[in-house]
Amino acid sequence: MPKTLHYFPGFFFPLLLFVSICLKSSWLWSVPLAGFLFIPLMEHLMPRARTNPKPSEEPVLRQNKVFDFLLYANVPLVYLLIFLTARHFMDSELPWYLALAWLISLGMVLGVNGINVAHELGHRKEKAHHVLALVLLLPSFYNHFFIEHNHGHHRWVSTDRDPASARFNEPLYLFWLRSMLGTWFSAWRIEAQLLQKQGKPSVSLHNRMLHYVVLQLGYVLFLYLVFGPVPAAALVFAGLVGILMLETVNYIEHYGLRRKETAPGRYEPVQPWHSWNSDHALGRFVLFELPRHSDHHYRASRKYQILRHRDDAPALPLGYPGSMLLAMFPPLWFRLMNPRVKALELEHQQPQA
Repeated sequence: MPKTLHYFPGFFFPLLLFVSICLKSSWLWSVPLAGFLFIPLMEHLMPRARTNPKPSEEPVLRQNKVFDFLLYANVPLVYLLIFLTARHFMDSELPWYLALAWLISLGMVLGVNGINVAHELGHRKEKAHHVLALVLLLPSFYNHFFIEHNHGHHRWVSTDRDPASARFNEPLYLFWLRSMLGTWFSAWRIEAQLLQKQGKPSVSLHNRMLHYVVLQLGYVLFLYLVFGPVPAAALVFAGLVGILMLETVNYIEHYGLRRKETAPGRYEPVQPWHSWNSDHALGRFVLFELPRHSDHHYRASRKYQILRHRDDAPALPLGYPGSMLLAMFPPLWFRLMNPRVKALELEHQQPQA
């Protein structure tokens, strides 16, 4: 089977939501049920996929443009679903629980096929990819992620200087608030520092954070003027769900892991054991290899289709969707994960969490 076919499950959520919109009624709960029940169950039953591309295959896979087009296809799909949602909520007669299901489902799509795909595109060098990344981040009001993730998170990951690295015994719900606020303010600081290095004033038209604020306000204003206040509010809510999807993924990816501080403000290089990994095949393909997160942080320039399983990477006991669900119940999460964190501390002589 061509490897490109492996990633067609990446369109599972948007296509399922489209079908659900057409059928309406209780079908609108199908996306959350698929994401947090069906996929975790299938991942539990299926064997993990630890195989890697052969070194001779990597150049061919890297240059195969089909993998890029699979990412590009998410842009029209995401915005089609936004349009259908806005049109429907102009005169919605759905009961509140089905309307909620619709918006949660759209928020999941914004997280998986919006922010997640934007994350992959944002690591590319081409400006066209950066534009597409920002287009996909816009509906979740997270354009600042483009700055902070590349210049902040990848530099400070698994240290207390990174707001997106969850601390030991930190509940998910406190992490949401700390990470969202910390990432926002960190992006402003990073952009000011970058402009200072270029000899440009931070409060000026050169500041991308100002561009993003105007862009996001313009997006909401457009929704309000074209579709009305209810669709605008509905899509803002869906965007918040997309943000929480991202932050929940951030939480499970680095929970409790810390790099050694070798000198004041200096840390050991990022190693594979500073990120939690998952080789559950279904989640890997739905999320365009995001679960192979250890290799991504170790070699951030690798495209998703050539990310590798690493034997020295700590493995989550569940796949990403199952781990996200488990993290919503902090006592269960701590009971399962804290012994694993402590074992890694001993194995790699990490600082005490």
